[in-house]
Amino acid sequence: MSTDLTGKVALVTGASRGLGLAIARGLKDAGATVIVSSRKIEGCTEAVAALGDGPGSAYPLALHVGDWESLEPAVDGIIERFGRLDILVNNAGIAPLAENLMAVSEKLWDKTIEVNVKGPFRLMAVVGDRMREAGGGSIINISSIGAVRPSPAEAMYAAAKNGLNALTQAFAQEYAPTVRANCVMPGSFATDMAENWDDEFIGLVTNRLPAGRLGRPEEIAGLVTYLAGDESTYTTGALIPVDGGRTAVY
Repeated sequence: MSTDLTGKVALVTGASRGLGLAIARGLKDAGATVIVSSRKIEGCTEAVAALGDGPGSAYPLALHVGDWESLEPAVDGIIERFGRLDILVNNAGIAPLAENLMAVSEKLWDKTIEVNVKGPFRLMAVVGDRMREAGGGSIINISSIGAVRPSPAEAMYAAAKNGLNALTQAFAQEYAPTVRANCVMPGSFATDMAENWDDEFIGLVTNRLPAGRLGRPEEIAGLVTYLAGDESTYTTGALIPVDGGRTAVY
């Protein structure tokens, strides 16, 4: 049975490209009205055009998740325009790598936490509050297997995503039982970021990986769509790896 999101409204952050765009497409194809958000309106507009016609609908929204004060007005604006907000996908994030941890600047640390933890926290608080008032909803956070399998180079990113994992479980309790919060932890996926990876690097990434390949973006979108729908109403507070088996072998 495919998930039917007809009549539901979803906000997807960081949705102008990569996994965010694939998630927006999956929700729209399931019939949802999808708010495609990112920092720059041009990217959002292009993404909406790329989603095309068919089931559901999509609208662009410029939104900087690191701007605390702008988030509540943005959420209320969506509800005022569309009458509801049923689904939040916290996908926006940055993943800076550090040559060595001593060289990490305070500015880069603060920015990483701001976008990956602070913004999602505020969005979950505001959206969860509005969802509870309206009778329910689904919050889906996009974390990373780096949260549980960190390397020194991605220490900042891993710490932030581990924080997002913790927030997911806290919010699953805060707005229970009507609002659900779950977290998807992707492994390595064949997005536009991976286009610059050479065969040698891809070989290192997929070495000992049970799936033997990079993930396809739609393989994340399918799970997010399921978590957004009514078929998953008994699933909340879950941290779900989608990593080709990476966390099973290390």
